[in-house]
Amino acid sequence: MEIKQIYDKALAHGSYAIESNGQIALVDPGRDPQPYLDFAQAHNGKIVAIFETHPHADFASSHLEFQKKYGADIYVNPKVGVSYDYKPMEHNDVVKIGNVEFKALFTPGHSPDHNSYLLLDEEGKEKAVFTGDSLFVGDVGRPDLREGAGNIKVSKKELAGMMYDTLNSVFSELEEDVVVYPAHGAGSLCGKNMSDDLYSTIGREKKENWAFQLKEKESFIDSYLEGQSFIPKYFPYEVELNRKGLESLDESLKKVPYLSATDTLEKGVLVIDVRDQEKYKAGHIDGAINIPNNENDKFETWLGSIVGPEEQFYLVGDTKEELDYAVKRAAKIAYESNIKGASLIPEGNLTSTEPIDLQDFKQNPDKYTIIDIRNTSEVAGGKFFDASINIPLPELRERAGEISGDKPVVVHCAGGYRSAAGSSILAQKLHVKVFDLSEAVNDFK
Repeated sequence: MEIKQIYDKALAHGSYAIESNGQIALVDPGRDPQPYLDFAQAHNGKIVAIFETHPHADFASSHLEFQKKYGADIYVNPKVGVSYDYKPMEHNDVVKIGNVEFKALFTPGHSPDHNSYLLLDEEGKEKAVFTGDSLFVGDVGRPDLREGAGNIKVSKKELAGMMYDTLNSVFSELEEDVVVYPAHGAGSLCGKNMSDDLYSTIGREKKENWAFQLKEKESFIDSYLEGQSFIPKYFPYEVELNRKGLESLDESLKKVPYLSATDTLEKGVLVIDVRDQEKYKAGHIDGAINIPNNENDKFETWLGSIVGPEEQFYLVGDTKEELDYAVKRAAKIAYESNIKGASLIPEGNLTSTEPIDLQDFKQNPDKYTIIDIRNTSEVAGGKFFDASINIPLPELRERAGEISGDKPVVVHCAGGYRSAAGSSILAQKLHVKVFDLSEAVNDFK
């Protein structure tokens, strides 16, 4: 038997491939099937089963593609209410894959239809548990994503109570040395206090995870509900998509139109410029929003937080390779069908962005309206500027009208990435100069 964690750093998403006697099971696979096909080829095995812990809110799953193209069975809790053929797995149901067994554990709390899967090795010993978004390393999955999405809609307080029961009646009963393999790590918006470690053990979590330390149910619920981050626009949409299942990635990508630098973009359609901040500021299409798409950028999260799931948009970049990369990353949250066209940046009629006069800003901050686009939870830890106004980036397009137009505007975040998007949004909304403080924000912390 071999267990391989396949980790997508941009989405902080962990999925798993488990091989036994030539048969392979996947747990919570991402949209791109290739890493799992590569694993199967390397082990001369066949992917026969997909175990879905729940309909995820933050990424699109490839479970239906594996069923339709490769004949794999999909196992999921029947409470999910899926639109595809599946094999139901309820609490304590067992499925044999090769010489190992997967035992379903009903673990609601993050969602009301959540399964975890306990892996029993060839000797029947508890080896590992794939916890999805229920138990993380150092945290538990947030309870507020299913109040308005999914087959079953439950209040976050009810879900918080379910999570308390899950921790104390299910996970606490497992052997101490069982390895915990979660669906997310630090940086995911599905929790609030995750460790940088990508796996753990039940024993370690019982000792170190805050959620196990609160023994009184009401205290646990109060602490659990407090301080959760914002919910990106695409999260409820993603839950519904994953309940239905998506077409294969390759087939969907073929439908994205590619445009040349001389093609005219339709007026009124959102334009997302995926280039570096410096290139964007040197010259961009008037009105374009800058969401940089480098390898370590959280492009998917911010695309799905700024752009609604019903909105069409153009992607623009310098090269075909740059556009291909952005299109594929958009597809990881099933936004490729929203792309009206992927276009090379035109050579003329571009708008440049005026750099901020840092010396003047440092000496005369009261001459500017300062907009802090960090999340509310970040601002609770302290402001960088006493007079700043907090409007989180995901709300900026809708709330730009709250900003007074009597002074130039300076936009900042925590490190410079989000302020590129924020300043580009306000530049098209306001009739005053808008400056991006960018990485210079570090001088003011």
